[in-house]
Amino acid sequence: MSPKQAPPDAFGRTAREYELGRPGWPEELLDLVVGDLGLGPDAAVLDLGAGTGKLTRALVPRFTRVVAVEPDDAMRAVLEEVVPGAESLAGHGASIPLGDDEVDAVFSGEAFHWFAGKESVAEIERVLRQRGALVILWNIPVEYPNMGDEAEAAIEEAFARGGEPGLGKVLSGDWRRPVEEGPFEPLREAEVDRWLVSSREEWIANMLSVSSVAIQPEEDRAAFAERLRELIPPQEIRRRFRTVAHWTRRV
Repeated sequence: MSPKQAPPDAFGRTAREYELGRPGWPEELLDLVVGDLGLGPDAAVLDLGAGTGKLTRALVPRFTRVVAVEPDDAMRAVLEEVVPGAESLAGHGASIPLGDDEVDAVFSGEAFHWFAGKESVAEIERVLRQRGALVILWNIPVEYPNMGDEAEAAIEEAFARGGEPGLGKVLSGDWRRPVEEGPFEPLREAEVDRWLVSSREEWIANMLSVSSVAIQPEEDRAAFAERLRELIPPQEIRRRFRTVAHWTRRV
């Protein structure tokens, strides 16, 4: 029997925690990708599955037009508050609310694994202009401190209740297949390793924003957060992330 999987549509329950706890994107990696693709400031780009705009806010200073498409109303409300310079639209990978050949690039940060499939790739192809680009980004945690046996047990138990989080879908690489089978050039790849420092509350917010926990009832999430506060004193928490960018062009 396959393990229970956390669903992709629960993040709105923890939209504020997602905004507080999730890391942003390194400027040097975005500069590399944008430069390699030759995307100029007059480009129109789409952030697909934009969440609270963690990637959107890095795109707005770079491009004349930035459209952010996000299916969850609560996530999109935070995006509209913190990134007013973007055009915010309701939609999802299989139904993008844009016309044919409307954007020069589609970006997706920490989201593509939830909607990767032939239907979404066909939609991305549809909205891209000739030789338009697809950029997929991941923040992958690779090193973090042990928070103590009791805290680690509480985290493991919370994740088990909600199902396997989305990171496994990222690491499996299964999301690549519909892109590789679609009308795109071979994926290119670059990565940056970096240490990020969070407060205890930011770290707890990140835990609450994981799909396995986000799906759970409010009272369970609140109890989990309080248990972590009991076990972990206020402190700075250092975690190492590997941020990976994959990009390609429409053939």
